[in-house]
Amino acid sequence: MLSFFKGYKKFAIGFFILSVIIISIIYSVLNVEKPLPIYNPDTIDATLVDSTIQHVKKYHKIADFSLTNQNGKTITQNNYKGKIYVADFFFTTCQTICPIMTDHMRDIQKEIINDDDIMLLSHSVTPVKDSVAQLKKYAKLKGVNDAKWNLVTGDKKQIYELARKSYLAVKSVGNGDQYDMIHTENFMLIDKKRQIRGFYDGTDPEAISKLIKDIEKLKRMEK
Repeated sequence: MLSFFKGYKKFAIGFFILSVIIISIIYSVLNVEKPLPIYNPDTIDATLVDSTIQHVKKYHKIADFSLTNQNGKTITQNNYKGKIYVADFFFTTCQTICPIMTDHMRDIQKEIINDDDIMLLSHSVTPVKDSVAQLKKYAKLKGVNDAKWNLVTGDKKQIYELARKSYLAVKSVGNGDQYDMIHTENFMLIDKKRQIRGFYDGTDPEAISKLIKDIEKLKRMEK
Protein backbone atom coordinates (compact mmCIF):
# COMPACT_ATOMS: atom_id res chain seq x y z
CA MET A 1 0.00 0.00 0.00
CA LEU A 2 2.82 2.42 0.89
CA SER A 3 4.59 1.71 -2.38
CA PHE A 4 1.37 2.58 -4.23
CA PHE A 5 1.13 5.99 -2.53
CA LYS A 6 4.84 6.64 -3.11
CA GLY A 7 4.32 6.03 -6.81
CA TYR A 8 1.25 8.28 -6.80
CA LYS A 9 3.25 10.99 -5.01
CA LYS A 10 5.89 11.00 -7.74
CA PHE A 11 3.17 11.18 -10.37
CA ALA A 12 1.46 14.07 -8.56
CA ILE A 13 4.71 16.02 -8.29
CA GLY A 14 5.47 15.44 -11.94
CA PHE A 15 1.96 16.42 -12.97
CA PHE A 16 2.15 19.57 -10.83
CA ILE A 17 5.47 20.62 -12.42
CA LEU A 18 4.12 19.95 -15.91
CA SER A 19 0.96 21.94 -15.13
CA VAL A 20 3.02 24.92 -13.92
CA ILE A 21 5.08 24.83 -17.12
CA ILE A 22 1.97 24.66 -19.34
CA ILE A 23 0.23 27.46 -17.44
CA SER A 24 3.37 29.62 -17.68
CA ILE A 25 3.56 29.06 -21.44
CA ILE A 26 -0.13 29.93 -21.90
CA TYR A 27 0.24 33.04 -19.74
CA SER A 28 3.25 34.16 -21.76
CA VAL A 29 1.42 33.66 -25.06
CA LEU A 30 -1.66 35.54 -23.87
CA ASN A 31 0.44 38.41 -22.57
CA VAL A 32 2.53 38.95 -25.69
CA GLU A 33 2.36 42.67 -26.37
CA LYS A 34 0.12 43.33 -29.34
CA PRO A 35 1.74 45.58 -31.96
CA LEU A 36 0.23 48.93 -32.80
CA PRO A 37 -1.78 48.91 -36.02
CA ILE A 38 -0.48 50.42 -39.25
CA TYR A 39 -3.02 52.81 -40.72
CA ASN A 40 -3.65 53.09 -44.44
CA PRO A 41 -6.02 55.38 -46.37
CA ASP A 42 -8.66 52.70 -46.95
CA THR A 43 -9.19 52.30 -43.18
CA ILE A 44 -9.60 56.02 -42.42
CA ASP A 45 -12.73 58.20 -42.51
CA ALA A 46 -12.97 59.12 -46.20
CA THR A 47 -13.65 62.80 -45.39
CA LEU A 48 -10.05 63.04 -44.12
CA VAL A 49 -8.44 61.38 -47.13
CA ASP A 50 -7.80 62.77 -50.59
CA SER A 51 -9.96 60.93 -53.14
CA THR A 52 -6.89 59.92 -55.17
CA ILE A 53 -5.58 57.63 -52.41
CA GLN A 54 -8.73 56.37 -50.67
CA HIS A 55 -8.20 52.97 -52.31
CA VAL A 56 -4.69 52.46 -50.88
CA LYS A 57 -4.65 49.43 -48.56
CA LYS A 58 -0.96 49.09 -47.65
CA TYR A 59 2.50 50.64 -47.77
CA HIS A 60 1.21 54.13 -46.95
CA LYS A 61 3.96 56.48 -45.71
CA ILE A 62 4.43 60.15 -44.93
CA ALA A 63 5.69 61.92 -48.06
CA ASP A 64 8.88 63.97 -48.30
CA PHE A 65 8.46 67.58 -47.24
CA SER A 66 10.34 70.86 -46.94
CA LEU A 67 8.90 73.48 -44.59
CA THR A 68 10.15 76.32 -42.38
CA ASN A 69 10.11 76.27 -38.59
CA GLN A 70 9.78 78.94 -35.90
CA ASN A 71 13.47 79.80 -36.21
CA GLY A 72 13.44 80.20 -39.97
CA LYS A 73 15.20 76.85 -40.41
CA THR A 74 14.27 74.51 -43.25
CA ILE A 75 12.78 71.30 -41.84
CA THR A 76 12.58 68.18 -43.99
CA GLN A 77 11.93 64.49 -43.46
CA ASN A 78 15.65 64.13 -42.77
CA ASN A 79 15.21 65.99 -39.47
CA TYR A 80 12.89 63.16 -38.44
CA LYS A 81 14.85 60.30 -39.95
CA GLY A 82 15.12 57.41 -37.50
CA LYS A 83 12.71 59.15 -35.11
CA ILE A 84 9.30 58.38 -33.70
CA TYR A 85 7.24 61.54 -33.76
CA VAL A 86 3.83 63.03 -33.00
CA ALA A 87 2.30 65.31 -35.64
CA ASP A 88 -0.69 67.62 -35.68
CA PHE A 89 -2.25 70.56 -37.54
CA PHE A 90 -3.12 73.91 -35.95
CA PHE A 91 -3.00 77.67 -36.43
CA THR A 92 -1.75 80.30 -34.02
CA THR A 93 -4.88 82.47 -33.98
CA CYS A 94 -7.24 79.56 -33.28
CA GLN A 95 -9.23 80.18 -30.10
CA THR A 96 -11.13 76.89 -29.89
CA ILE A 97 -9.39 73.51 -29.84
CA CYS A 98 -5.85 74.64 -30.73
CA PRO A 99 -4.88 76.05 -27.30
CA ILE A 100 -5.96 72.75 -25.68
CA MET A 101 -4.08 70.73 -28.27
CA THR A 102 -0.95 72.83 -27.86
CA ASP A 103 -1.08 72.47 -24.08
CA HIS A 104 -1.36 68.70 -24.46
CA MET A 105 1.49 68.64 -26.97
CA ARG A 106 3.55 70.50 -24.38
CA ASP A 107 2.65 67.80 -21.85
CA ILE A 108 4.00 65.20 -24.28
CA GLN A 109 7.13 67.34 -24.71
CA LYS A 110 7.72 67.14 -20.96
CA GLU A 111 7.49 63.35 -21.07
CA ILE A 112 9.93 62.96 -23.97
CA ILE A 113 12.29 65.85 -23.26
CA ASN A 114 15.28 63.59 -22.55
CA ASP A 115 14.48 60.96 -25.18
CA ASP A 116 16.48 61.51 -28.36
CA ASP A 117 14.27 59.06 -30.31
CA ILE A 118 11.08 61.13 -30.00
CA MET A 119 10.13 64.47 -31.59
CA LEU A 120 7.06 66.62 -32.26
CA LEU A 121 5.86 68.36 -35.43
CA SER A 122 3.01 70.89 -35.71
CA HIS A 123 1.89 72.18 -39.13
CA SER A 124 0.10 75.50 -39.59
CA VAL A 125 -3.05 75.28 -41.72
CA THR A 126 -2.92 79.05 -42.25
CA PRO A 127 0.70 79.37 -43.41
CA VAL A 128 0.21 82.79 -44.99
CA LYS A 129 -0.78 84.28 -41.63
CA ASP A 130 1.58 82.10 -39.59
CA SER A 131 4.90 83.65 -40.61
CA VAL A 132 8.19 82.65 -39.03
CA ALA A 133 7.93 85.63 -36.68
CA GLN A 134 4.38 84.65 -35.67
CA LEU A 135 5.41 81.05 -35.06
CA LYS A 136 8.38 82.20 -32.97
CA LYS A 137 6.14 84.38 -30.84
CA TYR A 138 3.70 81.52 -30.39
CA ALA A 139 6.49 79.06 -29.59
CA LYS A 140 7.82 81.30 -26.80
CA LEU A 141 4.32 81.79 -25.40
CA LYS A 142 3.62 78.05 -25.35
CA GLY A 143 6.96 76.84 -24.03
CA VAL A 144 8.13 75.06 -27.18
CA ASN A 145 11.58 73.46 -26.89
CA ASP A 146 13.24 74.06 -30.27
CA ALA A 147 15.27 70.86 -30.03
CA LYS A 148 12.17 68.68 -29.66
CA TRP A 149 9.30 70.46 -31.36
CA ASN A 150 9.04 72.19 -34.73
CA LEU A 151 6.15 74.48 -35.62
CA VAL A 152 6.21 74.71 -39.40
CA THR A 153 4.85 76.98 -42.09
CA GLY A 154 5.41 77.06 -45.83
CA ASP A 155 3.67 76.48 -49.15
CA LYS A 156 -0.06 76.06 -48.57
CA LYS A 157 -0.47 73.45 -51.30
CA GLN A 158 2.29 71.33 -49.79
CA ILE A 159 0.79 71.51 -46.29
CA TYR A 160 -2.65 70.69 -47.67
CA GLU A 161 -1.33 67.66 -49.52
CA LEU A 162 0.61 66.48 -46.48
CA ALA A 163 -2.55 66.78 -44.42
CA ARG A 164 -4.82 65.02 -46.92
CA LYS A 165 -2.45 62.58 -48.60
CA SER A 166 0.06 61.75 -45.86
CA TYR A 167 -1.26 62.35 -42.33
CA LEU A 168 -4.95 61.89 -43.25
CA ALA A 169 -5.85 64.54 -40.73
CA VAL A 170 -7.88 67.43 -42.17
CA LYS A 171 -11.15 68.02 -43.98
CA SER A 172 -11.50 70.04 -47.14
CA VAL A 173 -13.67 73.13 -46.71
CA GLY A 174 -14.89 73.16 -50.29
CA ASN A 175 -15.49 76.92 -50.37
CA GLY A 176 -13.84 77.60 -53.71
CA ASP A 177 -10.20 77.48 -52.56
CA GLN A 178 -9.00 73.99 -53.36
CA TYR A 179 -6.32 74.20 -50.67
CA ASP A 180 -8.50 75.38 -47.79
CA MET A 181 -8.80 72.92 -44.96
CA ILE A 182 -10.42 72.36 -41.57
CA HIS A 183 -7.98 70.71 -39.23
CA THR A 184 -9.14 68.08 -36.77
CA GLU A 185 -8.16 67.56 -33.15
CA ASN A 186 -6.13 64.49 -34.13
CA PHE A 187 -2.56 63.78 -33.08
CA MET A 188 -0.84 61.20 -35.29
CA LEU A 189 1.85 58.85 -34.03
CA ILE A 190 4.45 58.21 -36.74
CA ASP A 191 7.01 55.43 -36.57
CA LYS A 192 10.62 55.35 -37.79
CA LYS A 193 9.46 54.02 -41.17
CA ARG A 194 7.16 57.04 -41.62
CA GLN A 195 4.01 54.95 -41.10
CA ILE A 196 0.96 56.11 -39.12
CA ARG A 197 0.62 53.96 -35.98
CA GLY A 198 -2.15 55.81 -34.14
CA PHE A 199 -4.71 58.63 -34.07
CA TYR A 200 -5.49 60.38 -30.77
CA ASP A 201 -7.88 63.14 -29.73
CA GLY A 202 -5.54 66.01 -28.90
CA THR A 203 -8.18 67.63 -26.67
CA ASP A 204 -8.73 64.55 -24.48
CA PRO A 205 -6.38 64.00 -21.50
CA GLU A 206 -7.12 60.26 -21.48
CA ALA A 207 -6.20 59.99 -25.16
CA ILE A 208 -2.95 61.83 -24.45
CA SER A 209 -2.12 59.38 -21.67
CA LYS A 210 -2.73 56.51 -24.09
CA LEU A 211 -0.54 58.23 -26.70
CA ILE A 212 2.34 58.50 -24.23
CA LYS A 213 1.98 54.79 -23.41
CA ASP A 214 1.84 53.92 -27.11
CA ILE A 215 5.03 55.88 -27.73
CA GLU A 216 6.78 53.64 -25.20
CA LYS A 217 5.21 50.55 -26.78
CA LEU A 218 6.36 51.62 -30.22
CA LYS A 219 9.88 52.16 -28.89
CA ARG A 220 9.91 48.59 -27.55
CA MET A 221 8.60 47.27 -30.86
CA GLU A 222 11.23 49.07 -32.89
CA LYS A 223 14.25 48.00 -30.86
